[in-house]
Amino acid sequence: MKRRLLLKSLPLLTLLPAGLRASASSVGIQALPHAPEYWRDQVSPKAWKILFEEATEPAGSSALNDEHREGTFVCAACYLPLFDSSAKYESGTGWPSFTQPIEGHLGTKRDFKLIWPRTEYHCARCGGHQGHVFNDGPPPRGERWCNNGLALQFIPRTEPLPALRG
Repeated sequence: MKRRLLLKSLPLLTLLPAGLRASASSVGIQALPHAPEYWRDQVSPKAWKILFEEATEPAGSSALNDEHREGTFVCAACYLPLFDSSAKYESGTGWPSFTQPIEGHLGTKRDFKLIWPRTEYHCARCGGHQGHVFNDGPPPRGERWCNNGLALQFIPRTEPLPALRG
């Protein structure tokens, strides 16, 4: 519910002086002004539930767990590149996991849905929920970016990245 209010308020941010706006524009990413309903016809119903209602797919259910080719993992909604395959590793959790995202392409917020605080992350462009980041990953960063596979699309290095949509 809070996400919907935030997304509906995004167009109003253009009225703020540039110095007061918080955005990912320092790395060239502009947040899209679309409400979650905009994406309903762009992704599968299961992906939409994960991306825009912050659901979680069952552990071990993603085909991306076994994806080991070189390439890029992009947001399933807007196609923003989020992770390079060189950052993927086998965490044993049942979800695709990464040691680090592409800088500036993900935003974070605190999540208290399971009582204890966690850090949720989302696509900086469309706001789609991707997963949670934990501090139990491998060295040197010690981070585990645990992602829902349905929130991503894998593009092999031999293929061009899709044009951003939205």
